Amino acid sequence: MSTRVVIVRHGESNFNILHKIQGRGNYDRPELQSVLTDKGKQQARLAGKALANLTIDVAYASPLVRAQHTANLILAENLQPPTLNTTESLLEIDLTEWESMLSRDVKEQFPEKYHLWQNQPEQFQLGDRYPVLDLFEQAKAFWAEILTKHQGKTILLVGHSGINRALICSAIGIPVSLYHNIQQVNCAISVLNFQGANITDGVQLESLNLASHLEDISGSPLPPTKQNHHGPRLLLVRHGETEWNRQKRFQGQIDVPLNNNGHAQARRASEFLAQVKIDKAFSSPMLRPKDTALEILSKHPHIQIELFDELKEISHGLWEGKFEHEIEAEFAGQLALWQSHPQTVQMPEGENLQEVWDRVAIVWQKIVESVPAGETALVVAHDAVNKAILCLLFGFTPEQFWIFKQGNGGVSVIDYPEGAKGKPILQSCNITTHLSEGILDRTAAGAL
Repeated sequence: MSTRVVIVRHGESNFNILHKIQGRGNYDRPELQSVLTDKGKQQARLAGKALANLTIDVAYASPLVRAQHTANLILAENLQPPTLNTTESLLEIDLTEWESMLSRDVKEQFPEKYHLWQNQPEQFQLGDRYPVLDLFEQAKAFWAEILTKHQGKTILLVGHSGINRALICSAIGIPVSLYHNIQQVNCAISVLNFQGANITDGVQLESLNLASHLEDISGSPLPPTKQNHHGPRLLLVRHGETEWNRQKRFQGQIDVPLNNNGHAQARRASEFLAQVKIDKAFSSPMLRPKDTALEILSKHPHIQIELFDELKEISHGLWEGKFEHEIEAEFAGQLALWQSHPQTVQMPEGENLQEVWDRVAIVWQKIVESVPAGETALVVAHDAVNKAILCLLFGFTPEQFWIFKQGNGGVSVIDYPEGAKGKPILQSCNITTHLSEGILDRTAAGAL
């Protein structure tokens, strides 16, 4: 039985709106800590409503006022709230020398250190400390503690932007150097599924930085771009469900169309993105992604789709059209390898994952470079292709193929704030809140 961990950042604080460095300042003096604004309290209540029907077995919060207050407001909305535990393991990053300073003043007074903080966090140093490296060690130690203690449970963690990112990065293997390349907006929700008592036993990022429950406040179902954003935004969508997804029959490059539920998922994705500016669109030429893209673009009728063969699903070769028990009978042991060591599997008369990685890397860069700064592009493809794209953002190899979940009709948001040649930022991953009640991905977990 897997352990589900739900991670939430605190609501907006007075320091957030003043653009002040918060860190863990005045940890021992709550009266001097940053506190939630009225908007922050409202965000926390909305996060609570989004989680209201989820059975939470254990809850932890940072002892800092803004996080504790957020956690209490979230749990107040839950039908059966657990007792809240506070732990120093969820304290925010230690930026003592900068705390309470305006961000712009830090940038002006400490330009070299600020540059390292933003661009080479693994080398960032204050005094005799390496704050980001220390934060990752803090996160790893916390995982070692709670995964052993609460196996098979659903755990709520309410923390801060920095510690939340360190928790997610350390769990799925994102290096310290890319710490800034995932985001955590105020009261956004992320979900991780752990297979065992250690992060090395296997982990899946089900969703990252979900913010659609905050739309009434923010005006958008998607996280905002960062300040000084000068590049494109890409909306990566997996096609809606097919009957073979539901049956867990391997499709690969057999052109299986959407089923009725898949068409409904495409319509809901269309409604979800109706008010989002879309300037360009790209798709695999296969029926299931193309029809999903056309449904989304029905709300953006001026946009034409560009089709790329390189976005086609992985070729499963002789596995295509077969159920798992048929594959096991004909290719004994290969399915188990596909689940545990996917990088080692050569599909008979089909592809291996490295071949998918190679073709996807080329077409993805081509797409990103074709989207002008400030514009947003829709890209609709398949499970394996989307997983490869997400992995490539962080330099992951086919060995890490199973880390990112991609639900039918799910939406991921990828920004290039410095343009196509700069580092990408995964703003949000596998948003499926438009497809079912609650924050969990309940789409079909069928074969690719």
